[in-house]
Amino acid sequence: MREGKTLKDYSEMLENAYAKIPSEALKKERFELPRAESFIEGTKTIVKNYAQILKAMNRPQEHLFKFIAKEIATSANVEGGRLVLNARFGEKQVNDLFQNYYRSFVQCRECKKPDTKIIEQQGVRMMRCEACGAMSPVKKL
Repeated sequence: MREGKTLKDYSEMLENAYAKIPSEALKKERFELPRAESFIEGTKTIVKNYAQILKAMNRPQEHLFKFIAKEIATSANVEGGRLVLNARFGEKQVNDLFQNYYRSFVQCRECKKPDTKIIEQQGVRMMRCEACGAMSPVKKL
């Protein structure tokens, strides 16, 4: 008789645990970062789908822009949803730049999902995953 009760208690606890898992954690779709559509115009590189990439990453424009400017060590500006870099960069270099940002500031280090937010906790910038609940520090730009 005791085994039946223990099994029932375990089943109830398991159901309760599953009910508390965020719906984002149960989704199986794969996030794919849009490829940067860039071209060179004179001495500038233009990323024409910058606004789409920014929206997919769900980060403030200032944060991504600051990362890009620091990584490429040249000036840049945003004009009508396009990113204009004041230097010549190949498409692979531009895409690697966005991938580096994604891995550092968007993708959860535990579950690898993009459902994260950057928060400040006790003076430390942290990335909190809304899918699995993991928290990890992020470097300051």
